[in-house]
Amino acid sequence: MRELNHLSEIYKNYDTFIIDLWGVIHNGIAVHPKAIVAIEQLKNNSKKIVFLSNAPRPSLKVVNFLLKMNMERKYLSNVITSGEAAMHAINKNQFGKTFFHLGPPRDSSVFEKVRDNKTDLENCDFILCTGLFDEHENDLEYYKNYLKKFVSKKLVCTNPDLTVHRGKEEELCAGSVAKVFEEIGGEVIYFGKPHKEVYKMCFNSNEKVLAIGDNLRTDIKGANNLNLDCIFITNGVHRGEYKDTSELDILLKKYKVSADFYQKEFQW
Repeated sequence: MRELNHLSEIYKNYDTFIIDLWGVIHNGIAVHPKAIVAIEQLKNNSKKIVFLSNAPRPSLKVVNFLLKMNMERKYLSNVITSGEAAMHAINKNQFGKTFFHLGPPRDSSVFEKVRDNKTDLENCDFILCTGLFDEHENDLEYYKNYLKKFVSKKLVCTNPDLTVHRGKEEELCAGSVAKVFEEIGGEVIYFGKPHKEVYKMCFNSNEKVLAIGDNLRTDIKGANNLNLDCIFITNGVHRGEYKDTSELDILLKKYKVSADFYQKEFQW
């Protein structure tokens, strides 16, 4: 793995850039100006840009979120989310008809078309997990007790991320609840990175692809699963796990992944 001071050094080697959003392009509150410059340059050089996010909601909701952060619409023609992929499966009743929604009310757009199939935990065919309840957003022990009688049901996880940073605050994601469910003996179906299916929506087999992300478990692991070259952005979700860049190889070994390049922040 080598440090990449400038994306401009290597961009000509690739046709398609699969870029994570939260942690690379923005921090949940504001966009990173250097990242926007990099996107502008890729677009000016006619490169295909796909934003692939583990957001547990449809792509359109994420586009609107980015527009509110003053990101220009011209960059947002290819936004793919784990929520979008999950929504297509839920709308086809792939896991049964009725579901219990485990997550905050703001994520209800993911089941908008089948909202009449929402029911309680006792009577559902499957559990649809988009995140944590607002009133229990930091207490994983709560979910262990809450779900222990329902491990015979499948849990569909629309965001495999464990945590995310909103500004400087760390928040738990749906992946943390899914992990608890597996620990108590339940089966989880995941949508999003690092699972191969979501990448089928991003590129064709003849494209030379570079993946860029800050999460070793999802972005970098996903790139490894598909044998894609990748850049690890070090100042994202793992920023508290190492002191200086000499420890990065140890960090990658811990997560059993490899990266071709690293940048502190995504920049041209």
